[in-house]
Amino acid sequence: MNINEVPVIDIHQLGEPRTLARLDKACREWGFFQVVGHGIPETSVREVFAAARAFFALPTGAKRQIERTRDNPWGYYDHELTRNVVDWKQIYDFGPPDGGAIRPQWPPQVPGFRSAVRTYYRHCEQLAFRLLAALSTNLGMRPGYLSRGFGPDHTSFLRLNYYPACPRAADAARDRAGRGNPLGVGPHTDSGALTLLLQDAQSGLQVSRDGEWHAVEPRQGAIVVNIGDMVQVWSNDRYRAALHRAITHADKPRFSIPFFLNPSYGANYRPLPTMVNGKQPPRYREINWGEFRRRRVSGDYADYGEEVQIAQYRISA
Repeated sequence: MNINEVPVIDIHQLGEPRTLARLDKACREWGFFQVVGHGIPETSVREVFAAARAFFALPTGAKRQIERTRDNPWGYYDHELTRNVVDWKQIYDFGPPDGGAIRPQWPPQVPGFRSAVRTYYRHCEQLAFRLLAALSTNLGMRPGYLSRGFGPDHTSFLRLNYYPACPRAADAARDRAGRGNPLGVGPHTDSGALTLLLQDAQSGLQVSRDGEWHAVEPRQGAIVVNIGDMVQVWSNDRYRAALHRAITHADKPRFSIPFFLNPSYGANYRPLPTMVNGKQPPRYREINWGEFRRRRVSGDYADYGEEVQIAQYRISA
Protein backbone atom coordinates (compact mmCIF):
# COMPACT_ATOMS: atom_id res chain seq x y z
CA MET A 1 0.00 0.00 0.00
CA ASN A 2 1.24 3.48 -0.90
CA ILE A 3 1.97 5.32 2.35
CA ASN A 4 0.79 8.55 0.70
CA GLU A 5 -2.67 7.15 -0.06
CA VAL A 6 -5.64 7.13 2.30
CA PRO A 7 -6.03 3.55 3.63
CA VAL A 8 -8.74 1.25 2.25
CA ILE A 9 -10.22 -1.13 4.84
CA ASP A 10 -12.51 -4.10 4.25
CA ILE A 11 -14.97 -4.00 7.16
CA HIS A 12 -16.99 -7.09 6.27
CA GLN A 13 -15.79 -8.53 9.59
CA LEU A 14 -15.36 -5.29 11.49
CA GLY A 15 -14.98 -6.85 14.95
CA GLU A 16 -11.90 -8.91 14.05
CA PRO A 17 -8.68 -7.80 15.81
CA ARG A 18 -6.86 -7.32 12.49
CA THR A 19 -9.60 -5.03 11.15
CA LEU A 20 -9.78 -3.06 14.39
CA ALA A 21 -5.99 -2.62 14.28
CA ARG A 22 -6.15 -1.25 10.73
CA LEU A 23 -8.91 1.11 11.78
CA ASP A 24 -6.86 2.35 14.74
CA LYS A 25 -3.82 2.93 12.52
CA ALA A 26 -5.87 4.86 9.94
CA CYS A 27 -7.39 7.07 12.63
CA ARG A 28 -4.01 7.80 14.21
CA GLU A 29 -2.12 8.47 10.98
CA TRP A 30 -4.75 10.00 8.70
CA GLY A 31 -8.11 10.64 10.35
CA PHE A 32 -9.44 9.43 6.98
CA PHE A 33 -9.98 6.02 5.37
CA GLN A 34 -12.14 4.32 2.77
CA VAL A 35 -14.26 1.29 3.57
CA VAL A 36 -15.39 -1.57 1.37
CA GLY A 37 -17.49 -4.54 2.43
CA HIS A 38 -19.74 -2.02 4.17
CA GLY A 39 -23.09 -3.56 3.18
CA ILE A 40 -24.78 -0.51 1.61
CA PRO A 41 -26.65 -1.84 -1.45
CA GLU A 42 -25.49 -0.61 -4.85
CA THR A 43 -29.12 0.00 -5.80
CA SER A 44 -29.45 2.57 -3.02
CA VAL A 45 -26.23 4.27 -4.14
CA ARG A 46 -27.46 4.54 -7.73
CA GLU A 47 -30.87 5.85 -6.67
CA VAL A 48 -29.53 8.58 -4.38
CA PHE A 49 -27.05 9.77 -7.01
CA ALA A 50 -29.84 9.88 -9.61
CA ALA A 51 -31.99 11.86 -7.18
CA ALA A 52 -29.17 14.35 -6.57
CA ARG A 53 -28.49 14.90 -10.26
CA ALA A 54 -32.20 15.36 -11.04
CA PHE A 55 -32.68 17.81 -8.19
CA PHE A 56 -29.71 20.04 -8.97
CA ALA A 57 -30.70 20.10 -12.65
CA LEU A 58 -33.91 21.93 -11.71
CA PRO A 59 -34.16 25.69 -12.38
CA THR A 60 -32.83 27.82 -9.54
CA GLY A 61 -36.31 29.14 -8.76
CA ALA A 62 -37.66 25.62 -8.29
CA LYS A 63 -34.83 24.69 -5.93
CA ARG A 64 -35.31 27.85 -3.88
CA GLN A 65 -38.92 26.90 -3.25
CA ILE A 66 -37.49 24.56 -0.59
CA GLU A 67 -34.64 26.80 0.57
CA ARG A 68 -33.39 26.30 4.12
CA THR A 69 -33.63 29.09 6.64
CA ARG A 70 -31.86 29.97 9.85
CA ASP A 71 -34.75 28.32 11.75
CA ASN A 72 -35.05 25.22 9.53
CA PRO A 73 -31.70 23.76 8.38
CA TRP A 74 -33.25 21.16 6.01
CA GLY A 75 -33.56 22.06 2.36
CA TYR A 76 -31.68 23.74 -0.49
CA TYR A 77 -28.91 26.31 -0.09
CA ASP A 78 -26.37 27.88 -2.44
CA HIS A 79 -24.33 30.33 -0.37
CA GLU A 80 -23.00 28.35 2.59
CA LEU A 81 -19.82 29.51 4.30
CA THR A 82 -16.79 27.55 5.45
CA ARG A 83 -14.79 29.53 7.99
CA ASN A 84 -16.60 32.67 6.81
CA VAL A 85 -15.76 32.17 3.10
CA VAL A 86 -18.53 31.34 0.60
CA ASP A 87 -18.22 27.85 -0.93
CA TRP A 88 -18.51 27.12 -4.67
CA LYS A 89 -21.33 24.60 -4.32
CA GLN A 90 -25.04 23.97 -3.94
CA ILE A 91 -26.43 21.68 -1.25
CA TYR A 92 -29.58 19.90 -0.16
CA ASP A 93 -29.76 18.78 3.49
CA PHE A 94 -32.10 16.16 4.96
CA GLY A 95 -32.45 15.34 8.64
CA PRO A 96 -35.08 14.39 11.20
CA PRO A 97 -37.89 16.76 12.18
CA ASP A 98 -38.07 18.14 15.70
CA GLY A 99 -41.86 18.46 15.92
CA GLY A 100 -41.64 22.20 15.36
CA ALA A 101 -40.01 24.45 12.76
CA ILE A 102 -37.33 21.93 11.79
CA ARG A 103 -38.75 19.59 9.14
CA PRO A 104 -37.63 18.02 5.86
CA GLN A 105 -38.53 19.76 2.61
CA TRP A 106 -39.04 17.75 -0.57
CA PRO A 107 -38.91 18.84 -4.24
CA PRO A 108 -42.24 17.83 -5.84
CA GLN A 109 -40.67 17.97 -9.32
CA VAL A 110 -38.39 14.92 -8.73
CA PRO A 111 -40.28 11.58 -8.49
CA GLY A 112 -38.68 9.12 -6.08
CA PHE A 113 -36.49 11.76 -4.44
CA ARG A 114 -37.91 11.32 -0.95
CA SER A 115 -37.66 7.53 -1.05
CA ALA A 116 -34.08 7.52 -2.37
CA VAL A 117 -32.87 10.03 0.24
CA ARG A 118 -34.62 8.39 3.18
CA THR A 119 -33.43 4.90 2.22
CA TYR A 120 -29.81 5.94 1.80
CA TYR A 121 -29.95 7.87 5.09
CA ARG A 122 -31.04 4.68 6.91
CA HIS A 123 -28.18 2.66 5.40
CA CYS A 124 -25.63 5.29 6.40
CA GLU A 125 -27.07 5.49 9.90
CA GLN A 126 -26.61 1.75 10.40
CA LEU A 127 -23.06 1.77 9.04
CA ALA A 128 -22.06 4.82 11.09
CA PHE A 129 -23.14 3.20 14.35
CA ARG A 130 -21.18 0.03 13.47
CA LEU A 131 -18.07 2.14 12.95
CA LEU A 132 -18.73 4.08 16.15
CA ALA A 133 -18.83 0.82 18.11
CA ALA A 134 -15.48 -0.18 16.62
CA LEU A 135 -13.97 3.19 17.60
CA SER A 136 -15.34 2.77 21.12
CA THR A 137 -13.60 -0.61 21.36
CA ASN A 138 -10.33 0.80 20.05
CA LEU A 139 -10.46 3.60 22.64
CA GLY A 140 -10.75 1.08 25.46
CA MET A 141 -14.50 1.34 26.12
CA ARG A 142 -17.27 -1.19 25.58
CA PRO A 143 -18.69 -1.16 22.03
CA GLY A 144 -21.91 0.66 22.93
CA TYR A 145 -20.35 3.34 25.11
CA LEU A 146 -19.89 6.14 22.55
CA SER A 147 -23.43 5.78 21.21
CA ARG A 148 -24.96 6.68 24.61
CA GLY A 149 -25.23 10.35 23.70
CA PHE A 150 -27.08 9.69 20.45
CA GLY A 151 -30.38 7.95 21.10
CA PRO A 152 -33.45 8.20 18.86
CA ASP A 153 -33.19 12.00 18.74
CA HIS A 154 -29.65 12.16 17.36
CA THR A 155 -29.07 15.09 15.00
CA SER A 156 -27.34 13.28 12.12
CA PHE A 157 -28.11 14.48 8.62
CA LEU A 158 -27.54 13.64 4.95
CA ARG A 159 -26.27 16.21 2.46
CA LEU A 160 -26.34 16.22 -1.34
CA ASN A 161 -23.44 18.31 -2.71
CA TYR A 162 -23.25 19.77 -6.21
CA TYR A 163 -20.06 21.51 -7.32
CA PRO A 164 -20.65 23.27 -10.65
CA ALA A 165 -17.80 23.69 -13.12
CA CYS A 166 -15.64 26.57 -11.92
CA PRO A 167 -13.58 28.72 -14.33
CA ARG A 168 -11.06 29.48 -11.56
CA ALA A 169 -10.68 25.87 -10.43
CA ALA A 170 -7.04 25.59 -11.53
CA ASP A 171 -6.03 28.55 -9.35
CA ALA A 172 -7.74 27.04 -6.31
CA ALA A 173 -6.20 23.61 -6.87
CA ARG A 174 -2.67 25.00 -7.16
CA ASP A 175 -2.87 27.04 -3.99
CA ARG A 176 -1.89 24.81 -1.09
CA ALA A 177 -3.38 27.18 1.47
CA GLY A 178 -6.67 27.50 -0.42
CA ARG A 179 -6.15 31.21 -1.06
CA GLY A 180 -7.07 30.74 -4.71
CA ASN A 181 -10.76 30.47 -3.85
CA PRO A 182 -13.35 29.64 -4.93
CA LEU A 183 -12.87 26.14 -3.62
CA GLY A 184 -15.85 23.81 -3.54
CA VAL A 185 -15.37 23.70 0.24
CA GLY A 186 -12.50 25.44 2.00
CA PRO A 187 -10.17 23.72 4.49
CA HIS A 188 -12.06 22.58 7.59
CA THR A 189 -12.67 19.74 10.02
CA ASP A 190 -16.09 18.20 10.65
CA SER A 191 -17.67 19.03 13.98
CA GLY A 192 -19.47 15.77 14.79
CA ALA A 193 -18.40 12.18 15.35
CA LEU A 194 -18.06 10.58 11.90
CA THR A 195 -18.65 11.55 8.28
CA LEU A 196 -19.46 8.94 5.64
CA LEU A 197 -18.94 10.28 2.11
CA LEU A 198 -20.09 8.87 -1.21
CA GLN A 199 -18.10 10.26 -4.16
CA ASP A 200 -18.91 10.22 -7.86
CA ALA A 201 -16.19 9.41 -10.41
CA GLN A 202 -14.70 12.92 -10.31
CA SER A 203 -11.82 13.48 -7.92
CA GLY A 204 -11.97 16.56 -5.73
CA LEU A 205 -11.71 15.62 -2.07
CA GLN A 206 -8.31 16.33 -0.51
CA VAL A 207 -6.98 15.69 3.00
CA SER A 208 -4.07 17.46 4.65
CA ARG A 209 -1.31 15.33 6.13
CA ASP A 210 2.11 16.55 7.23
CA GLY A 211 1.49 19.89 5.56
CA GLU A 212 0.66 18.43 2.15
CA TRP A 213 -2.68 17.96 0.40
CA HIS A 214 -3.45 14.37 -0.68
CA ALA A 215 -6.24 13.42 -3.08
CA VAL A 216 -8.81 10.92 -1.79
CA GLU A 217 -9.38 9.26 -5.14
CA PRO A 218 -12.85 7.87 -5.89
CA ARG A 219 -12.98 4.09 -5.60
CA GLN A 220 -15.85 2.05 -7.01
CA GLY A 221 -18.01 0.63 -4.21
CA ALA A 222 -16.14 2.44 -1.41
CA ILE A 223 -17.34 4.91 1.20
CA VAL A 224 -14.92 7.55 2.49
CA VAL A 225 -14.94 7.92 6.29
CA ASN A 226 -13.37 10.67 8.34
CA ILE A 227 -13.39 11.27 12.06
CA GLY A 228 -14.72 14.55 13.40
CA ASP A 229 -13.87 16.94 16.21
CA MET A 230 -15.93 14.91 18.66
CA VAL A 231 -13.72 11.84 18.21
CA GLN A 232 -10.63 14.02 18.65
CA VAL A 233 -12.02 15.19 22.00
CA TRP A 234 -13.04 11.66 23.09
CA SER A 235 -9.58 10.32 22.22
CA ASN A 236 -7.80 13.23 23.94
CA ASP A 237 -5.92 13.89 20.66
CA ARG A 238 -4.92 10.26 20.02
CA TYR A 239 -7.08 10.57 16.91
CA ARG A 240 -7.09 13.98 15.23
CA ALA A 241 -9.83 15.24 12.96
CA ALA A 242 -8.07 15.87 9.66
CA LEU A 243 -8.25 19.14 7.77
CA HIS A 244 -9.83 18.55 4.37
CA ARG A 245 -11.24 20.49 1.42
CA ALA A 246 -12.98 19.98 -1.92
CA ILE A 247 -11.49 21.41 -5.09
CA THR A 248 -13.50 22.20 -8.22
CA HIS A 249 -13.03 21.45 -11.92
CA ALA A 250 -12.98 24.03 -14.67
CA ASP A 251 -14.97 22.01 -17.20
CA LYS A 252 -17.09 19.46 -15.34
CA PRO A 253 -19.39 19.29 -12.31
CA ARG A 254 -18.92 17.00 -9.33
CA PHE A 255 -21.40 15.40 -6.92
CA SER A 256 -20.82 13.93 -3.47
CA ILE A 257 -23.12 12.76 -0.68
CA PRO A 258 -21.91 12.96 2.93
CA PHE A 259 -23.72 11.62 6.00
CA PHE A 260 -22.80 13.37 9.25
CA LEU A 261 -23.18 11.31 12.44
CA ASN A 262 -24.07 13.75 15.21
CA PRO A 263 -25.40 13.15 18.77
CA SER A 264 -28.49 14.49 20.50
CA TYR A 265 -28.44 18.22 21.31
CA GLY A 266 -28.28 17.48 25.03
CA ALA A 267 -25.15 15.32 24.76
CA ASN A 268 -22.03 16.41 26.63
CA TYR A 269 -18.63 15.03 25.71
CA ARG A 270 -15.11 15.15 27.09
CA PRO A 271 -11.94 13.01 26.92
CA LEU A 272 -12.71 9.38 27.77
CA PRO A 273 -11.41 8.00 31.08
CA THR A 274 -9.32 5.45 29.18
CA MET A 275 -7.52 8.30 27.38
CA VAL A 276 -6.60 10.19 30.56
CA ASN A 277 -3.98 9.37 33.20
CA GLY A 278 -1.32 11.03 35.33
CA LYS A 279 1.00 11.55 32.39
CA GLN A 280 -1.79 12.45 29.97
CA PRO A 281 -4.25 14.88 31.56
CA PRO A 282 -7.45 15.88 29.79
CA ARG A 283 -6.82 18.39 27.00
CA TYR A 284 -10.41 19.59 26.63
CA ARG A 285 -13.09 20.78 29.00
CA GLU A 286 -16.60 19.39 28.64
CA ILE A 287 -18.49 20.46 25.51
CA ASN A 288 -22.25 20.53 25.06
CA TRP A 289 -23.15 19.46 21.53
CA GLY A 290 -26.25 21.67 21.31
CA GLU A 291 -24.24 24.78 22.13
CA PHE A 292 -21.34 23.82 19.87
CA ARG A 293 -23.58 22.93 16.92
CA ARG A 294 -25.63 26.10 17.25
CA ARG A 295 -22.51 28.24 17.13
CA ARG A 296 -21.07 26.27 14.18
CA VAL A 297 -24.31 26.44 12.18
CA SER A 298 -24.55 30.20 12.68
CA GLY A 299 -21.13 30.52 11.08
CA ASP A 300 -21.99 28.15 8.20
CA TYR A 301 -25.40 29.54 7.27
CA ALA A 302 -24.38 33.19 7.24
CA ASP A 303 -21.68 35.41 8.63
CA TYR A 304 -23.30 35.77 12.06
CA GLY A 305 -19.99 35.56 13.86
CA GLU A 306 -16.92 33.42 14.39
CA GLU A 307 -17.23 29.77 13.40
CA VAL A 308 -16.55 27.91 16.65
CA GLN A 309 -13.69 25.38 16.81
CA ILE A 310 -12.78 22.79 19.47
CA ALA A 311 -9.52 24.67 20.08
CA GLN A 312 -11.66 27.16 22.00
CA TYR A 313 -12.41 24.40 24.52
CA ARG A 314 -8.81 23.29 24.94
CA ILE A 315 -7.41 23.33 28.49
CA SER A 316 -4.27 25.42 28.76
CA ALA A 317 -1.22 23.48 29.85
